[in-house]
Amino acid sequence: MADTRTILVPAEAAGQRLDHFLATHLDASRSRVQLLLSQGDVLIDQNTPKASLKLRGGETITITGEPHPAPLKATAENIPLHIVFEDDHLAIVDKPAGMMVHAGSGQTEDARSRGTLVNALLHHFQSLSTTAGELRPGIVHRLDKDTSGLIIVAKSDRAHAKLAAMFSGRDIRKTYIALVHGEVARPRGTINAAIARDPVRRTRMTTRPQENARSAISHYEILRKLSTRFGKFTLVQVRIETGRTHQIRVHMASIGHPVVGDTLYGAASQITDQVAAQAATSRAARRNTPPQRLKLDRNFLHSAQLEFTHPITRKPLQLQAALPAELDAFLTRLEGDTTPAKPSKQEANPAIG
Repeated sequence: MADTRTILVPAEAAGQRLDHFLATHLDASRSRVQLLLSQGDVLIDQNTPKASLKLRGGETITITGEPHPAPLKATAENIPLHIVFEDDHLAIVDKPAGMMVHAGSGQTEDARSRGTLVNALLHHFQSLSTTAGELRPGIVHRLDKDTSGLIIVAKSDRAHAKLAAMFSGRDIRKTYIALVHGEVARPRGTINAAIARDPVRRTRMTTRPQENARSAISHYEILRKLSTRFGKFTLVQVRIETGRTHQIRVHMASIGHPVVGDTLYGAASQITDQVAAQAATSRAARRNTPPQRLKLDRNFLHSAQLEFTHPITRKPLQLQAALPAELDAFLTRLEGDTTPAKPSKQEANPAIG
């Protein structure tokens, strides 16, 4: 957008909201348009309008500047953390699902930049590495917002540098537990498929060939097969050699077994009791006794184990995090069992070749 420009609203735009019209006309996001409006840099016939103003057609819109978001800065928040390990150099935290690791650089000082892991870390630790910048103190690697489990935090720049080199050299063994749709046929396998951002849906990643695809390797092993009233599922353990964005989610979906709850990669938003649905053959029967539906408001993906040599002390570390209660409860409901159905330690951490 130029510093100053004038737009004559066409007659066919009558009835449109001002912010919608500008977003389309300027090929800009609504958040950028609303920032312009809040700065007073949008005038209609020399008056400052509201974003919700309904256009009549024929107005003259003058744009006098560029959006200037307030600089985003991570701030400490007193958010409870489950700290699994800590010393002077690093910490390992069991992150809950629903928590972003850090705010995005394009976000502003509002609810979207609060409640992050970084905000919690700033409250709980006296020092964090500065290598990743002001928005990401201590962050060496990431977990998706709706993935729970173990994440390593660097407390010094020295530890950060060594950990980053270990991740790059694939010297940190990362193991996840996932529940996927369908019955995985092979007891174990390796998915070696490069990953790139989907050119059509930019929020997704893809294994379809792309020029900028990066190598990605995941090893999976079946922990348990589930044949339930809600269909067939497989509980798997996945060890990743690389750490690409959405790697396990993309890889499992690429072989026809999306992670339960992961609607971005093809999982159903709700799981229906198929036995009851088939039994209710008439419309009246379905209306009187609708089949039970299960919904998981997160991905059934959990970072369960980390194994590596401490970058400073050189002591071997092996940390584990049990399945969180909501995943444990979901398995129980899925199987109709009264006993929590999470895997035992031996079951959850078998050797992967």
